Amino acid sequence: MVAPPGTHTRRTPPEAPSQAASQVVGQVASPAVSSVQLVQSERSWDGALLPAYPQGQPQVTILRITIPAGARLPLHQHPVINAGVLTRGQLVVVTEDGKELRLAAGDPIVEVVNTPHQGFNPGSEPAEIIVFYAGQAGTPLAVKQGQ
Repeated sequence: MVAPPGTHTRRTPPEAPSQAASQVVGQVASPAVSSVQLVQSERSWDGALLPAYPQGQPQVTILRITIPAGARLPLHQHPVINAGVLTRGQLVVVTEDGKELRLAAGDPIVEVVNTPHQGFNPGSEPAEIIVFYAGQAGTPLAVKQGQ
């Protein structure tokens, strides 16, 4: 994935275990825990600044979305900040004004907020994406255009 200017998309290698963590006297050493930052950004994938969080009761929602091969999502927008990771397949996201992002399995996305867009799966297998929404109780996660 190519990050637009101003974003901070990066994958970093896991840190090597410390000497103390890798030496266990009289026991079998367990694998070291690793952490890889997939993305950290103040901007969505199209380069726009993310909006401030709204006042009110926060609500976190996590969805696993499966998009069949060849399927196209309707034009919609998200009123809440959300980000995800494509876990399988391919996905192309296009804004109403023609900006495009192509994702492959393992790629992260910081989604556009309040910007009409649609996604489609150009591949021959289902695409699966895990999406984390940081919204507010009572606020929809997505709104189809025209609603």
